[in-house]
Order: sequence, then C-alpha cells, then structure tokens
Amino acid sequence: MAGILAWFWNERFWLPHNVTWADLKNTDEATFPQAEDLYLACPLAFCIFMIRLVFERFIARPCAMGLKIQANGPQKAQPNAILEKVFTAITKVHPDEKRLEGLSKQLDWDVRTIQRWFRQRRNQEKPSTLARFCESIPSPTLPCHQHTPLTALSSPVMPRCDFLIMFLHHVATISLITFSYVNNMARVGTLVMCLHDAADVLIEAAKMANYAKCQILCNLLFAMFAILFISSRLGVYPVWILNTTLFESWEIVGPYPSWWVFNLLLILLQLLHSFWSYLIVKTACRAISKGKVSKDDRSDIESSSDEDDSPPPNQKHHSNTTNGTNKTHGTNGYLTGAPYPDEH
Repeated sequence: MAGILAWFWNERFWLPHNVTWADLKNTDEATFPQAEDLYLACPLAFCIFMIRLVFERFIARPCAMGLKIQANGPQKAQPNAILEKVFTAITKVHPDEKRLEGLSKQLDWDVRTIQRWFRQRRNQEKPSTLARFCESIPSPTLPCHQHTPLTALSSPVMPRCDFLIMFLHHVATISLITFSYVNNMARVGTLVMCLHDAADVLIEAAKMANYAKCQILCNLLFAMFAILFISSRLGVYPVWILNTTLFESWEIVGPYPSWWVFNLLLILLQLLHSFWSYLIVKTACRAISKGKVSKDDRSDIESSSDEDDSPPPNQKHHSNTTNGTNKTHGTNGYLTGAPYPDEH
C-alpha cells in the first residue's frame, strides 16, 4: 500500500521543479494544506447529505405545503403485464414499428394508444412538483451539497437529459478542488468553487417560484441568474482564472505534468459553461417570445399535447375487456383525467 501511495503522489508529477512534499509540511512559520485532511471529506459529505434530508423533510416540505404545492406526480399508466414486461426488459423508449404492430395485434390496441402508454409509464417515475420544489429550496448546506459525490446519485429528482454532462462537470470540479488543495493551489480551488456557487441560489429560487406559480418572480430571478451565470462563467472565469492558470503560471513556475491535468480540467469546465450558456440564451429567447420562462431545455419529461389526449379520427373500436384492460380504467387502455404536468 505504501508503494502505491508513493507512486500516486510522485513529486515529479504533482509539484513544480525544485519543489518537494517536504517543502509543504507545516512549520511554526507557515501552515499548508495536507493530503490527510481529505480523509474528512467522506464523513462530512455523508453528514451534509443527512442534514439535507432532514431539511427537506421538516422544513422544505412544510413550506411547500404552505404554498399549496401539489404532491401528485404525472399521470400513471394503466397496469398491463405485457407492456410492463416490454418496458422493463426490452425498451423504456418507444418500441420500434415492428414491435408496436405486434403489441397492437396482441392487445387489440391501436399503435397510438401503446405509444401513449409508454409515455405515461416513463413519466410516472418522474418526481412530483412537491418533490422538485423541496429539492430546489436552498439549505445551509447548498454550496457544499452541490459538489459532493453523493449529490448525483442520491437526488430524489430524476436525471435530466444532460445527466452525464452534469456528472462530468461534478467529477471535474471535485477533482480540481481536491488536488488544488493538496498542491497548495487553494486560491484557484476556492475561486472555482465560489464562481460555480454564485448563481446556484438564483436558479433554485427561480425554479421554486415556477413551481409555486409565481411567474413574474420566476422571470425576474431567471433574468438575474442568466446575467450572473453568463458574465461569471464566460467573462470572469476565462479572463481571470484561465488567464492566470494558463499564461501567468507558465511564466512563473513553468509547466509540469499535473499542470497540464489541472488546465485541461479547467478548459473542460469552460466548454461546459459555453454549452449551458447556449441553453440559457435559448431558454431566454423562448421566454421573451412567449412572455414567460417555461420548460427547461434539459428536461426529459414528456407531456401530452392536446392532440395526443384526444382520440384520433381513425381509432379502432375495442371490446370492453381486452388483455390487461377493462372499461373502468378508461378508453383503449389509457387513463382519462388531467393531462401531464409540465416539467420546468
């Protein structure tokens, strides 16, 4: 084990030339970050996670109920053993045309009804508006919670279509914070963390206003978030942080192996910032045209259009009882009632 640690913390990889780990030991005159401090990260992350759960259960949820946030989730699909087997064992998206035709004949349902069932089945796993509201309420642990390894795995909100990109962002950010601390690059790590946390409160507050149907407040908070996000991540970040780490540090200490790793991770974050800024501008343009902030481009929940909710003109007529259906549950195997709630 000692040999593996010695290989991993090789001075020639992590430190500039003519610098050793002995130079970063604590003395009476100076105190430096130590790698052993990182052992506290996992228990602290777990404590933060537990505090967040308690906060959502005893503070966030009562607040949501006081604002009359609905606890019901998307409309549930009618139980059907055959379609459930296809959904769990074969595909969770729309089946191909050949399989749809086979299911249509087997169940005596039209193709459009089967597609609607798969959409309902996927959406019923999405969280309710109440759950999303509670997830969005900023707590005292928010700045820490946003970048803990448990965040992406434990969040009660279902992953969005950019889940992998967000997970990559967390990995890059946590790596930068961790290794910049060990390498005594605390200023860079602190600046990156603060820069990323600056706009979080505004976007979470905008989502809360949206769930509470306070549209004017939502629009205002989103505008403030967009300005802060774009100015900090496309302005401050490249001009101040990247300029310092790429060019000024090259002149002061010169490049070394871990220098390239750090800067590649920082450049990766800049690319992700550009991607999200594009989505924000796209959402802002749509909000200006519609007069309000509506669906998040990253959302993967599907909503039924008015056209989908009405039976098509050429819809088949079916018997009252078919395989897995009966007339008490609705028409042609799908539930009647309220349309799906929009995902914002």
